[in-house]
Amino acid sequence: MKKNHFFLVILLCSCFQVAAYGQRINRLINDDWLFRMSYQVHKETKQRVDLPHTWNAQDALSGKADYKRGIGNYYKDLFIDPSWKDRRIYLRFDGANAVADLFVNGKHVGEHRGGYAAFVFEITDFVQFGVVNKIWVRVNNGEQLDVLPLVGDFDFYGGLYRDVHLIVADQTSISLLDYGSPGVYLSQQKVTDQLAEIAAKVKFSSSDETTRNLQINVVVSDADKVIYKTKQAVAIPFGDTEWEQAFSLPNPHLWNGREDPFMYLVTVSLRDGDKIIDCVTQPLGLRYYRVDPNEGFFLNGKHLRLHGVCRHQDRAERGNALLPIHHQEDVALMVEMGVNATRLAHYQQAEEMYDLMDQNGIVTWAEIPFVGPGGYDDKGFVDMASFKRNGRTQLIELIRQNFNHPAICFWGLFNELSLSGDDPTAFVGELNNLAHKEDPTRLTTGASNTEGAINLVTDVIAWNRYDGWYQGMPDLTSAFFDKQHQRYPNRAMGMSEYGAGASIYHHIEKLVKTSPISWFHPEEWQLFYHMANWKIIQDRPFLWGTFVWNMFDFGAAHRTEGDRPGINDKGLVTFDRRVKKDAFYFYKANWNTTANTLHLTSKRNTVRKNKRQTFLVISSEPEVELFLNGVSQGVRQIDSEHVVKWEGVSLEKGTNTIVVRSLGSHALEDRVTLTLSD
Repeated sequence: MKKNHFFLVILLCSCFQVAAYGQRINRLINDDWLFRMSYQVHKETKQRVDLPHTWNAQDALSGKADYKRGIGNYYKDLFIDPSWKDRRIYLRFDGANAVADLFVNGKHVGEHRGGYAAFVFEITDFVQFGVVNKIWVRVNNGEQLDVLPLVGDFDFYGGLYRDVHLIVADQTSISLLDYGSPGVYLSQQKVTDQLAEIAAKVKFSSSDETTRNLQINVVVSDADKVIYKTKQAVAIPFGDTEWEQAFSLPNPHLWNGREDPFMYLVTVSLRDGDKIIDCVTQPLGLRYYRVDPNEGFFLNGKHLRLHGVCRHQDRAERGNALLPIHHQEDVALMVEMGVNATRLAHYQQAEEMYDLMDQNGIVTWAEIPFVGPGGYDDKGFVDMASFKRNGRTQLIELIRQNFNHPAICFWGLFNELSLSGDDPTAFVGELNNLAHKEDPTRLTTGASNTEGAINLVTDVIAWNRYDGWYQGMPDLTSAFFDKQHQRYPNRAMGMSEYGAGASIYHHIEKLVKTSPISWFHPEEWQLFYHMANWKIIQDRPFLWGTFVWNMFDFGAAHRTEGDRPGINDKGLVTFDRRVKKDAFYFYKANWNTTANTLHLTSKRNTVRKNKRQTFLVISSEPEVELFLNGVSQGVRQIDSEHVVKWEGVSLEKGTNTIVVRSLGSHALEDRVTLTLSD
């Protein structure tokens, strides 16, 4: 979103913190909470914490498979200004894993079940004005049979791990209680290069027992230029009501992915005479897209090969208690590598991530945590009413909270579900119908690793394939997709996961496949795996999208493999984001056409046993020259995958300096010093 959009917001809505009559106040209340686990019953056991916070940042990430899953208690003193007495008071939680119960002054306000969506409680009737009020939030990340997900190859960090807001609004306002949504929906009814038809829906909530005659204003802006505006008198009665207005924009400036992620800004304000009493702003990125079973994804009428990554929302030392800077760093690394699509797995992620997807033009697959066992025990679906009710609620929350994000093109409904026992296929069908009811404009998808009717339910389907890591070699992936495409020629299919583990401390000189469950995950095998899979992908244009598993290493406390327990090391970047693995540079050279890349692989393997070595270089430049101890070993041209190699280079005993230089339009150089051991 353009920076000067925000100046227009100030003019239209005024600032949230000024003392304009009736305007909404939104304050972060992350600081100075007290925390204790439920088993710590003594009062003196409470400790001060700031949010975001998780109690599993240490135990889960140390590889402790039975990390603490139970109840944590958060306490805060909250002063309620007496000037707010005729207004409505809310607490908004951007995320609490997994079940949260809110108490105000000892009274139970409500419960939210689900660890990844935002939720809002109105506390007007529970607070006392002009005094300090006692806030208590009881958070439970224990296993529960009716809260998704039941199982997963990732850590279920407990806590108030995202922001908490105190919101003060007029008695009549744009609703804050519609499943945590902004209360404003901008539905793209029909978009072409010549015309965009939009339906704006606004939900109101009023605690005033008399009907209020107000005015609603809708303004669409392009930077500091207003391109559309309307105002209309509205009579808002007590309770919840809706207002709808259709409008069109001729010759729209389209949101066009990485090429041009342009967005308009839509400001909806509610006025009482000349006073603004509420105001909400939302992005409007206009685009149209489709998926063809033979040719893949098209954005705004043009073919776009979606080469993407999956992303989990955790990192070293912090678990899932991330700050905005962490999301920004993650997306910057994606952009550097040339990513144009993401699968935000396996759950709803922070609002900041969807904003960053919009702003960077990254086509997004957003999904609910309907996760199956994969290669583990347990199951992801139980055929009981409370489980299905929770699944429906989490899908509604995902869609309504993220409805206006142009980057989102796919709603993901499931991942690696097992069909044995309680068969989830019928319920996936229910979710598919619900997704289309909530949002008729987007496609549904799923990530499958099994055969069966479940793969025919969603609009498009994708598959998790690990040939060359867990089983066989990568050529099994090509055979699989060719067979599926032949069997279902009218079914659009993609690859939702593919990946291999790698430790930056593990290396091999001769390419030999390792065991995925061993303590040895050489970086060289991961690079080979991705090189082979990228060639398979390139040769199959019918794949509508492909997503590397994973962009970053992530926490999985039950794993005992790689260079330490508790980590899934399939990331292209290390868990702490400090080191880009060799495979990162391979994708950067192939995906980021504007970057200058020259990378000598296996540089971390500084002590070699074999005299004759193969050196593999990744480059965006057409020709590269390699030098051994100052002597040229020849000039080589890169291949179609931006790789070049020198085989049979003889090292000298002791220290050897390897230098590679590009001979293209950019003078690039990379080097390493190696030792040939006795």
